[in-house]
Amino acid sequence: MQDPPNRFSRFKHWIPAIIVAILISTFSTRSFAEDHTGWVILPALHWLFPWANARTVHLMHTGIRKFAHLTEFAIFSVLVFRGLRGGRTGWKLTWAIATLLIAAAYASLDELHQSFVPTRGPSIRDVAIDIFGALLTQLGVWLYARRAGNRPYE
Repeated sequence: MQDPPNRFSRFKHWIPAIIVAILISTFSTRSFAEDHTGWVILPALHWLFPWANARTVHLMHTGIRKFAHLTEFAIFSVLVFRGLRGGRTGWKLTWAIATLLIAAAYASLDELHQSFVPTRGPSIRDVAIDIFGALLTQLGVWLYARRAGNRPYE
């Protein structure tokens, strides 16, 4: 006979999502502002693309930063879904919707946090990119569950 799940067994599924949330908050500090990441990314871009003018390199730097938003919320989305699922298997629409709501709330809080950080500021566009990353990932989770033979319409 299996023991009923205790609080830690439910919490342990959330630990990876919490760690990524902490990383996302760390990336929202002054240390990861555009002028700070530029010290690393811009020379690398100039080296990789010596033909590119300053505007093109700046656009690539911005693109890399926006892709980072998409990526970090894609990872966060998978881990929140895992936390909500809590050791169960399969896919449920309610888990996916709750995941998207949590990702949207955290993206909004992250941008609010940035409004208090010197050299940073809030951006609705970044919230939209974050939510888009979570949404794309949840579509991928649904497709994966469907291909794996899980009943994705529960």
